[in-house]
Amino acid sequence: MMEATTCIGFPAQVSPQCRVLVLGSMPGVASLQAAQYYAHPRNRFWPLMQRLCGVDATLAYPVRIAALNAAGVGLWDVIGRCERRGSLDASIVRGSEVPNALPALMAGLPRLQAIACNGGTAHQLFMARIAPALPATDGAPVVWSLPSTSPANAAWPLPRLQAAWQPLADALQG
Repeated sequence: MMEATTCIGFPAQVSPQCRVLVLGSMPGVASLQAAQYYAHPRNRFWPLMQRLCGVDATLAYPVRIAALNAAGVGLWDVIGRCERRGSLDASIVRGSEVPNALPALMAGLPRLQAIACNGGTAHQLFMARIAPALPATDGAPVVWSLPSTSPANAAWPLPRLQAAWQPLADALQG
């Protein structure tokens, strides 16, 4: 059995104009090694953002992040630090998760309309660890549980992901 290692996530990639905040659980090994969100070559996140937001998936990483932010989309993770064996969410050592300071971040995003959880683990952790700390207001962002763009979610090809993630594009148009 592989030994658990401490994984430390990335800083939020968010502009003050953020309208949709995409939250993963914790970056996988390929992303942590590259110091880039969704760096695994078979992850469909960037091709999906190209289809939904017009962000060219072939651009250099800093340019993609800037374009995504300009489109009104921010990136972060629910977990800031955890113990994990490998890349899969199922390999996160339960109880080792330290959540990111999402309530503070969200309080500084006046245009935030939606939280898009990339995968079931991100949604489950958001609802359990973050949502209870958020103020109950009429203008609270909607929270979507969206299918993971991870290569581990091979049952969801890109066109099917695009249809499921369409609310993100719709929110940016509104």
